[in-house]
Amino acid sequence: MTTRVSYKTINRLAIPATIAGIAEPILSITDTAIVGNIPENGLESLAAVGIVGAFLSMLIWILGQTRSAISAIISQYLGAGKLDQVTTLPAQAIALNVMLSIVILLGTVFIVEEIFLLLNAKGKILEYCVSYYSIRVWGFPLTLFAFAVMGIFRGLQNTFWPMMIAIAGATLNIGLDFLLVFGVEGFIPPMNLEGAAWASLISQGVMAAMSLYLLMTKTHISLVPRLPVHPELGRLIGMSLNLFVRAVALNITLVLAVREATALGDRFIGAHTIAINLWLFAAFFIDGYGAAGNIMGGRLLGARDYTNLWKLAKKIMLYGIGVSLVLMLAGFVLYRPLGMLFSNEEEVLITFYSVFYIVILSLPINTVAFVFDGLFKGLGEMKYLRNVLLSATFLGFIPVLYIGQFYNSGLYGIWIAITVWMMIRGGALVWKFRRKFRPLLQKA
Repeated sequence: MTTRVSYKTINRLAIPATIAGIAEPILSITDTAIVGNIPENGLESLAAVGIVGAFLSMLIWILGQTRSAISAIISQYLGAGKLDQVTTLPAQAIALNVMLSIVILLGTVFIVEEIFLLLNAKGKILEYCVSYYSIRVWGFPLTLFAFAVMGIFRGLQNTFWPMMIAIAGATLNIGLDFLLVFGVEGFIPPMNLEGAAWASLISQGVMAAMSLYLLMTKTHISLVPRLPVHPELGRLIGMSLNLFVRAVALNITLVLAVREATALGDRFIGAHTIAINLWLFAAFFIDGYGAAGNIMGGRLLGARDYTNLWKLAKKIMLYGIGVSLVLMLAGFVLYRPLGMLFSNEEEVLITFYSVFYIVILSLPINTVAFVFDGLFKGLGEMKYLRNVLLSATFLGFIPVLYIGQFYNSGLYGIWIAITVWMMIRGGALVWKFRRKFRPLLQKA
């Protein structure tokens, strides 16, 4: 069956994928906004959320790459009309991933303080980091399970159920944040930062339970691992390992940025926490079209429909740029209200406002990288994605970061380095796509 590449088809996948994709940044943004307004030690609490959030995002992104690998393989088999040949693969992949996540969880929970000392946390901020992480980390396997199930649905060209899972989790998290952080007089005492951690953990548990229920009732895919080992498991592990290395490089960038911002002082890490949460929110918003490219690209490749694959790349880029321009306009219009939403500390807000324009102006650059990143995942080009991230991190971000540090450019230097990092990522992916698929288009 031919896949139509049209505005309706793309947006039928992209819009629910966008809503689903922003669930995780909404969890972080909600924590950041509410914690930043805690009456007592709000600045230290905000800094702790930023540091822990960066580390947890690193763990989730590194091990969450199975989602993209599962989605790519299932969509390619769907496009080739051989879906019945991969029904046992998801259970084997998810079992492997969840077991690995439990090992990492148990490996980090006993050295929490040492981890955050390495990220320059100290004093009250270090104490809050340990407290917050010790609760939130237990949601790590739950999140990875939900991500993997979302990958199965994506491979089946369905972004509706992942959207519903994400909406339920985000809505519950927001409600529980207000309830547990500030408390209810006479009923629930204020739990402050620990309340935010419990809100996130409970929400992640609900999302995992919903994922399991929907997979069991809406698909014929079993989550009971069965022998023999599926022949595609080796390719899936290889793709996941390439994405694992890629995610390590990606998170080196994000963690180094947090580390350098923390070293500058409390107001700088507070401002950076707000900026990076808004950057991630915009990233996941734009990434909806990358998800559409991922889902449809794999199916078109499986069907060897290179004409529509080329058309898909052009259309999702156009739509993604349109979304980024809307986000830019919203960012400039809401420049000051956005800052005040996250913190009432004047010194944090002044520092944030001084760099927020860089975040806004970088959005079209980010669009190119995110859209083609999603498309390349669907095409199974994980090795090239790995090499691009390694190059962008070690030849782009890190040199620019430390040049900025040498010239005492502070938070400006960190955000200029992030922008250069994104420029390298986007440029390399566009070059590779044109070089590989233009000749195939001419032969079609």
